[in-house]
Amino acid sequence: MERQARRGGPIAIGGFSAKTVEDRTDDVTEHDPAPQLRRRLGRADLRAVPEARRALRELLGQWGKQGQSDVAELLTSELVTNAIVHTDHDAVLTATVGPRGLRVEVRDFVARRPRVRLPVADEGTNGRGLFLVESLADAWGVRPHGVGKAVWFELGAGAA
Repeated sequence: MERQARRGGPIAIGGFSAKTVEDRTDDVTEHDPAPQLRRRLGRADLRAVPEARRALRELLGQWGKQGQSDVAELLTSELVTNAIVHTDHDAVLTATVGPRGLRVEVRDFVARRPRVRLPVADEGTNGRGLFLVESLADAWGVRPHGVGKAVWFELGAGAA
């Protein structure tokens, strides 16, 4: 398994870009549960994209970071769109706000790993999603789970 680092290509497990980030499933403590959003995304239902953005905006507004959710919403849209367009299955969106910031994860049920494509001027806006995630997230990656994968990103507390 490889992870992706900000502004770079694949790197080995255990390494990361400028900041070390643990690949964890939850950022929840036993005593003080972190605010969390969890949504099931219907197969091929593109209405899920604006709904996910709206729900994330609400989560971040409750967290007290109003007006700072633009990047988080954009990156969430990209992951949700990829899961809906490139798989023929449902997916699950989870966003968790913790002391270190925001972690968003989209799980799908297709094992095929996504790949970052460099934007090509002739292709319009297609194929730029993971490039945006790689460029704007503090950390991101892909991890296998069961019969599929989870694509995730994190934004530090100052960015979320």
